[in-house]
Amino acid sequence: MQRSGLLIIISSPSGAGKSTLARRLMDWDKSLRFSVSATTRPPRPGEVDGQHYHFTDRAAFQALVAGGGMLEHAEVFGNLYGSPAAPVETAIAEGRDTIFDVDWQGGQQIRASTLGPQVVSIFILPPSLAELERRLRARGQDSEQVIAGRMQKSRDEISHWAEYDYVLVNDDLDATEADLRAILTAERLRRDRRPALGGFVRTLMEDAA
Repeated sequence: MQRSGLLIIISSPSGAGKSTLARRLMDWDKSLRFSVSATTRPPRPGEVDGQHYHFTDRAAFQALVAGGGMLEHAEVFGNLYGSPAAPVETAIAEGRDTIFDVDWQGGQQIRASTLGPQVVSIFILPPSLAELERRLRARGQDSEQVIAGRMQKSRDEISHWAEYDYVLVNDDLDATEADLRAILTAERLRRDRRPALGGFVRTLMEDAA
């Protein structure tokens, strides 16, 4: 039974596990697509343009925003990030679900957009700030100054937890993935997300008569 597509927002402080959980969710359900963000920051080692991000310069990014081509956008640590709108609008119309790995600012913008009714928002909390800092250090990618900045930003992001539909504490990756699967399954089955259901019920009643 056809339904409209979902915009699944997964947010968390850096290091809390949202990217890993999003990948696991897509491994579980191959029909899910990931919204590839555009960014003005340079690629990190191993990142591929069009797969991890759409890498672009500031002028091109701002031109897309001015033309209404971004569903959400924000500046983080001096770089611009945003979600191109056209692929998402197509997915919604075709009944396909799209995962967004965005911060609270991006989440607010998407919920406030015309596609807001299709949003399912999930916030991932770390088990503690100490564990969050340990994970950031374990990456071995950032300087002490960057880590300190990320920890400060994490406190700000966590303060927006109550804006989300669901909040999960990622103290066990497998258990958190199972919770995400349950959320997605339930949201897909909601009556208001299946516009063809009314016609199906009417047919049932006519058959019964």
